[in-house]
Amino acid sequence: MSGAILKQQQWWAHAALVIAAFSLLALMIGLAVSIGEISIPLATTAKAVLNRLFGSAFELSRIHQGIIWDYRLSRALVAASAGASLALSGAVLQALLRNPLAEPYVLGVSAGASTGAVCVMLLGFGYGVLSLSGGAFIGAVVAFLLVAFLAARAGGSSERIILCGVAGSQLFNAVTSYIVTTSANAEQARGVMFWLLGSLSGVRWPDVYLVVPVTMFGFAVSLFHVRPLDAFAFGTDAAASLGIAVRRVQVVLLGTTALMTATVVSMVGAIGFVGLVIPHAARFLVGARHDRLLPATMFGGGIFLIGADIISRIIIPQQVLPIGVVTALFGAPAFAVILYRARRTA
Repeated sequence: MSGAILKQQQWWAHAALVIAAFSLLALMIGLAVSIGEISIPLATTAKAVLNRLFGSAFELSRIHQGIIWDYRLSRALVAASAGASLALSGAVLQALLRNPLAEPYVLGVSAGASTGAVCVMLLGFGYGVLSLSGGAFIGAVVAFLLVAFLAARAGGSSERIILCGVAGSQLFNAVTSYIVTTSANAEQARGVMFWLLGSLSGVRWPDVYLVVPVTMFGFAVSLFHVRPLDAFAFGTDAAASLGIAVRRVQVVLLGTTALMTATVVSMVGAIGFVGLVIPHAARFLVGARHDRLLPATMFGGGIFLIGADIISRIIIPQQVLPIGVVTALFGAPAFAVILYRARRTA
């Protein structure tokens, strides 16, 4: 009887945490919609959303309605989904590769996406057919396939995958730098650099309709593989002895993280430190079990990137910083703190 009571208490505790996370995420989205050059009260934001979703008849100015629905809300939802995808990818890769420094861009996906975007932007590849996001997505897929091929030929171990990812990243970064140096004027080079550092300025509702389902798909696949992810903490041999199909799980999860990362990078550019710092912070709060870690990481990534987007829009008046700059400014010290605490508890 006591065991059943304990399980019930744990269930209620988990439910309370999920409700709190949802509430905090909703609050951050509301703040992201309300804060900007034109300040909008949260009540007005709620009325605008109710008008569009449920046909309510609240009286609002057309300017406020347009700012809230057509610009800020879509931007906040993409930020939440992008942060969740990057953080989830980091948590999965750190478990899969047994490397605390693993993060989404270890596969070279970000570098490949950057190369694809630059090819469309400066060289005109796919002109009239491919958008900037489409070119970035194709580049990300090509980079992942190349790294996967190299890793398979090198033996497929975790260390080889990381090394192949680093090599692929350097290769595609070199190609990107060469194209920008030889083909861009000063204005084009500035635009490319701004995009490479991460930008949410151009996202709209079509991006929401793509990135949200991809994030939910990635979360579902990751959650389905909770037991294998826990087993990988003891190594691939131990996981295989527990009946885990090691190679199949590696292919599925690596492909899923590549899909999430490629989708995010194709929309908002390269945003660093989210996939590196957030999983460690979530692990410190809820422990290493992936049935708790994955939801905490997903919510933490979404909340963190929304907060970074708010800061990027208000820290300098009349100017928007690349969001990658903000995540690095906060992520680097946070990661140093995490490493220091890990050393003290070791």
